[in-house]
Amino acid sequence: MKNISPDQARRYVSSLNLDDRLRRRPRAAGTVELNFDQVKNQAAVVGSDIVSFVKGVTPERREDIVNSSLLAQLAAKKQVSDPGRVYDWYNAYFDVLTNIGWSVQDRGFATYSETSDNFQAHEAIMKVAASLLGPAATTLAVVQATLDALKSLSADSSWLAIFNRESQSAQTARFQVTLAEQGEDDQFLVSLMAFGIEAKATLTQVLFFKFKSSETSLKHYSGKVTINTHVLANVRDLIKTKIAAHAIDYIKALPELD
Repeated sequence: MKNISPDQARRYVSSLNLDDRLRRRPRAAGTVELNFDQVKNQAAVVGSDIVSFVKGVTPERREDIVNSSLLAQLAAKKQVSDPGRVYDWYNAYFDVLTNIGWSVQDRGFATYSETSDNFQAHEAIMKVAASLLGPAATTLAVVQATLDALKSLSADSSWLAIFNRESQSAQTARFQVTLAEQGEDDQFLVSLMAFGIEAKATLTQVLFFKFKSSETSLKHYSGKVTINTHVLANVRDLIKTKIAAHAIDYIKALPELD
């Protein structure tokens, strides 16, 4: 685990250059309404990240996860502007998280194997999640409920518009699934899954599209993340300020899960 001090994290965040191509409405900065509630299972779309929260996670920590994800995405897009360089983008994304208190272990991506001729990304997500969380884990139901909420949306919904815009480009796609839960003794538990798709044909949809296994490569990373809450708390306000002009274009809470 990389040891980052609060001072190092603050200097790092201050030095970041963020992608600003979608900063269209600065007057609306800071007006994203997430209405996080500690007693509810909730979820949000954050660019190419689908973030779920299990009952018990405080609103402040929910906001920390959302803001950290957006900061990492914007910095990675600035550093790796070519959408075809999926795994270089992920290296930059993970680097940002590591420098603000996240511990992302073993960044290697595994190839997803599918025995049938076709697969859908949301089905692959659930298989990877079951392996990471445990097939009987109650948290797995929150991931499923989040995907079901997305599947129920119309194709032109603002949630899917944000996700599709940020996750796919021509013949490649990348997206993340993050789950936060509250452990014992105030422990903050985060599970992170990252996916990369390379296809022979142009991608028009990601999550609920049926891919031909012979023409598409899906790779994934999954791991439990330890977060240094002291470090993250010390850069919380700085991160908010850094992403304020971008939030309205990237963040949208999903309808209630329960």
